Amino acid sequence: METTRNDKFEIMGVNHLALVCKDMQRTVDFYSGVLGMPLTKTIDLPNGAGQHFFFDIGNGDSLAFFWFPDAPDAVPGVTHPASLVGRGSITTAHASLNHLAFNVAAERIEEYRERLAAAGVDVTPVVNHDDSERQASMELTPSTFVRSIYFLDPDGIQLEFAAWTRPMGQPGDVRHAPATADDRARYLKMRPVKEPAE
Repeated sequence: METTRNDKFEIMGVNHLALVCKDMQRTVDFYSGVLGMPLTKTIDLPNGAGQHFFFDIGNGDSLAFFWFPDAPDAVPGVTHPASLVGRGSITTAHASLNHLAFNVAAERIEEYRERLAAAGVDVTPVVNHDDSERQASMELTPSTFVRSIYFLDPDGIQLEFAAWTRPMGQPGDVRHAPATADDRARYLKMRPVKEPAE
């Protein structure tokens, strides 16, 4: 996959992402046991503040988790999506982590979906993200740019295995003006009106 040049900073990828879990043992069981990510560093924070563990996610990048004994509970629809992609709203609060996508080989996406399902993980069908009106298809289309499957970790964090199908930054890939906070009302008016429940 080609990369675009950053003329301001020589950023070399993700060093680590730090998330928060409710139960570190359960997190280790899932990320190492189910997803096979090696546990590479464990830290007990001073003064009973909790723990900080790191997992190798490939290419020298890490995924880290904090466990805080006094952390507030997660709130679906605020801290993380209330639904998996394609099953309901994926809206989350500002400054939340909506989902975390791991890069995988395109030719292995169906195999990985089957492996997750065999491990008892609730996983979506393969979604082919494209430039169609719905922005996704169950089949590959000429405008498909990434193929994805979505699933949850034990804390409800939405994860994705994503497989690029072509380089990004092609003509037509960057064509939308960024929305501002002032655009909120205009976007909300575009949503379909929901019929009242009987």
